[in-house]
Parts: sequence; structure tokens; C-alpha cells
Amino acid sequence: MAEKRTNFLLWLILGGGAFLFFTVCLLALAVYFSSDGGGTAISLYSNQVALLELEGIIFDSKEFTDQLKEYAGRSGVKAIVVRLNSPGGGVAASQEIYDAVKRARATSKKKIVISMASVAASGAYYIACASDKIYANPGTITGSIGVIAEWYNYGDLLEWAKLKSVVFKSGELKDAGSPTRPLTEKEKAYFQGLIDNMYHQFVKAVATSRKMDEGAVRRLADGRVYTGQEAKQNGLVDELGTLQDAIDAAARMAGISGEPRLVTPQKRKLSILDFLLGDSRSFLSFNPDRSESHIRFGYLWR
Repeated sequence: MAEKRTNFLLWLILGGGAFLFFTVCLLALAVYFSSDGGGTAISLYSNQVALLELEGIIFDSKEFTDQLKEYAGRSGVKAIVVRLNSPGGGVAASQEIYDAVKRARATSKKKIVISMASVAASGAYYIACASDKIYANPGTITGSIGVIAEWYNYGDLLEWAKLKSVVFKSGELKDAGSPTRPLTEKEKAYFQGLIDNMYHQFVKAVATSRKMDEGAVRRLADGRVYTGQEAKQNGLVDELGTLQDAIDAAARMAGISGEPRLVTPQKRKLSILDFLLGDSRSFLSFNPDRSESHIRFGYLWR
């Protein structure tokens, strides 16, 4: 009898331990697959709203477009809110993110709502136009629809140092914008033509996305910025409201009842190894092309 009782207790302990182990594994999997910053598209929650942030001058599009693609592909994420706090940046980088937002909306059928923080101007406004809805605070700085080109000219410095630039070229405009000499009239016309073309692309994107007449957009697109309140009056944004207002709107548009579960990407931490390996550039607020002399075209508010 005592032996049977001992065997029963042994099986009870083993069975309880196995059940406990199985329960812990299930909980661990639940935490892993529903993690706010995990890299998987599987989720145990179906009422999620993803919050992505785009801050600072836009030099490159890859990191943000990768995040956008990931969260658009998550089954549990029903809508995406993009928090913009940027004066814009490179023309191509802004256009790539704009296209990525449009593509994410089309392929995932998920609503994407923009929330403008302190600044969402020029290239950042370009990106905002690709969304389903734009929220701005009354005092947000936005607009600045236009193109700017800049570079450094150190010809006087070379002359002072008694140095002379020697260039061999295959065509008259091959070294247009050389930092060692002033621009010629032909070069000025050449660059103005490029700027006009990029400007037309910007105006057309705004007019198409916002369903506005191109002429009306051009009247607003002289490079000036607007407050969120002025932008609302001019049809450049949809609603005045906070980040929370944008999140609530995204949840409603996605058909989420009750409080949505907010998910955000994990913030990458900078290590000494990143500095040593040269991977720290994206964390630092300087232009990686600043040391180069070529002309940079930007959808950028200065």
C-alpha cells in the first residue's frame, strides 16, 4: 500500500512538473509572438495598432521602409500610425518612403494615419500625403512644398592657399556645380531645370493624393510653411489633433472596438562596437554626404 502511494505521488509530481513546463513554454511563446518590438509577423492579438516614428532629416529610406513592410505584414496589426517629426530631407529618400506608404496601403489593405508632431515639412509633408488621413496639431509647422539645392564653394579658399583645380571632362556640364569655381549662366539654367522638374513631381504628388487642383497646390507651394491650423484651412491636412487622436482614429478606421493594443519597433541601442565598425551614422544627426562637394537636392525646410 505504501509503495502504491509512493508511485502515485511520483507520477503526480512528474505530471505536475510536465504540465508546469508546458504552461511556461506556452506563456513564453505568447510573449515572444506578441512582443511589441519583435521581428515576427505572427501575433496572438488582433486589435493592434502599430506606431512608427520618422524623426530628423531624411537621408535614407531603408530602415523606415523595412519597418513599414514588417508591420504591414503582421496579421495582428490592423492599422498603422506614423508619427512625423521632420523638416524633410533628400528628394529620392522622401519619394521612396512616399511610395512605400502607398504600397503598404494597397497590398495590406490597412489604414495608415499620419500624426504630425512639431515639424512635418517639405519631404515629410510629401510622405504624409501618401496616407489615408493626416492629423496635425494647430501649431505644427508643415507645408514647405518645394525644392532646395545646396553645396559648398571653396574656390576663394583655394585661391588664398595658391591652389588650382585642374579638370579634364567629356562634356561642358560634366563638372557642373564644381565647388572650385562660380557657376556659369548655363549651369544655373541647367540646375534650375532640374529643380523645376522635381518641384513639378512634388506638386503633382500633393494634388493627386490630396485630390486637389494642381493650380491650387501651386498657389500654396512657394516654399512657405504653414501652421497646422492654416494647413487644415487650405486642405493640406485632414484633422487637427494629437497623437492619441490619430491612434484612436486609426483604430476606428480599422474597425477595432475598445482600446487598441499599441505596438512599436524596438529601438536599437548604440554600442561602442557600432562606432568602431562605422554603423553609428544613422544614429547621429549629421548629413553623411556633408563632406562631399556635389550638389544635394532636397525636399527640405531650411
